[in-house]
Amino acid sequence: MKKKIKIFDTTLRDGEQAPGASLSDQEKLEVAHQLVRLGVDVIEAGFPISSPGDFESVKQIARKVKGATICALARSLNKDIEAADIALKPAKRKRIHVFLATSKIHMKYKLRKAESEIINIAENAVKYARKFSADVQFSPEDASRTEKEFLYRVIERVIKAGATTVNIPDTVGFAQPDEFGGLIKQIVNNVPNINKAIIAVHCHNDLGLAVANSLAAIRNGAGQVECTVNGIGERAGNAALEEIVMSIRTRKDNFKNISTGINTREIYKTSRLVSKLTGFVVAPNKAIVGGNAFRHESGIHQDGVLKKRQTYEIISPEDVGFYGEGLVLGKHSGRHALSQRLEQIGFKLNKTQLQSAFIRFKELADKKKEVFEEDLMSIVEEQMQDVPLVWSLVGLDFYGGIGVEPKVAVALKKNNKTFKKTSTGDGPVDACYKAIEKITGIKAKLLDYSIQSITRGKDALGEVNVKLKIKQEEIAARAASTDIIEASAKAYLNGINRVLFKTKKSKSIRL
Repeated sequence: MKKKIKIFDTTLRDGEQAPGASLSDQEKLEVAHQLVRLGVDVIEAGFPISSPGDFESVKQIARKVKGATICALARSLNKDIEAADIALKPAKRKRIHVFLATSKIHMKYKLRKAESEIINIAENAVKYARKFSADVQFSPEDASRTEKEFLYRVIERVIKAGATTVNIPDTVGFAQPDEFGGLIKQIVNNVPNINKAIIAVHCHNDLGLAVANSLAAIRNGAGQVECTVNGIGERAGNAALEEIVMSIRTRKDNFKNISTGINTREIYKTSRLVSKLTGFVVAPNKAIVGGNAFRHESGIHQDGVLKKRQTYEIISPEDVGFYGEGLVLGKHSGRHALSQRLEQIGFKLNKTQLQSAFIRFKELADKKKEVFEEDLMSIVEEQMQDVPLVWSLVGLDFYGGIGVEPKVAVALKKNNKTFKKTSTGDGPVDACYKAIEKITGIKAKLLDYSIQSITRGKDALGEVNVKLKIKQEEIAARAASTDIIEASAKAYLNGINRVLFKTKKSKSIRL
């Protein structure tokens, strides 16, 4: 019999928990729409009780995203489950995902509860969630370090209470593939009512084994895998969606009669989108989606690929939608052509966003001889942000050179009023940031700063990614320009605007 593995994507929940990966509501919505195009079965949109912002973003995705089950996370508490239900109400297909720790170390030090209490709490939470949704998933947190006999009892009771999916998390990435696969097999053989629920797995990558553990689980009876695009997530991240899917597709001899519903030609596009929006650069040697995944430096490899691709490529670039750099539009292209091309690479903008993107495109086309897809992806992402520009850059002059102390003059606008300050620093970027700090009065600690060329050529767009810490808030932001100092200033300001907007929003929204 053929078996379809459900792909449960948690990029917008567990993936966004990676420090600095915070996304705006509009960005989350764009990712969710792309995940539907990719073909995922379940989208875990967030953890509604965790913050007013998360509640609103889950609600918006539930209202606007069709074609996948929308899921919300909840602790085994009535208030969490109620918040999840309210946020999910607009969804055509919804799932409430309830979790509770079951390992000895968690029960002793975090929950301070006995086994009997844990079972009762889990059972009651599932029963309560079933009042709001017929689709309920339960996760015994830290299952891979939970005593097996106790784990079997918990699973049996939550299925009896109404759980339709039981997820087995390797919460701290502790398991090895043989033992994790064995655990799934033992659950199949030792839980009497296991046939009434789907077994899912959620593996973390602390030892670099998240994908291997997920695949071992599939071979031993798991019917769903939880994963994220590019493997992003807390600490070392989660199992990478693209690696799991392409492993199953490529190694059909190992995964006989097993498939997923993923449209693999959307993988590269989805990877790029998530990377751009989170600011997490994909490593060149990353499997499936890295920049070097289909490049061959060795003469022997090049010769082999030219004669027969399969000599050194087990996956065709086209299979994952790898398109490389292609000239798409020029300065004489119109709004309609831009709109169509953006839709082809995964963006659907409203009229206001399209108009802003078109103006930005024309500005770029006047500066560059060739406009590439990567250029378009970068400039259009600026229009997707639903963060108001409290502070905007209106002027920038800098002076420096070898043996000369850099000096930068910055002009910012707020509420139609312009403010100007000048500052010096270790370099033009440092001086620029000091001037911005003087104007805004906001002190931000620069945790990370990176520049990358979006396309080739001397006139390439340079994209600057920054990670800032403002008070206790860590935020990632980015901006692109053919002028690196301008891109640096805009990225820094985007981070400040995000924090100001997030603070204002948190004060105004109530559950």
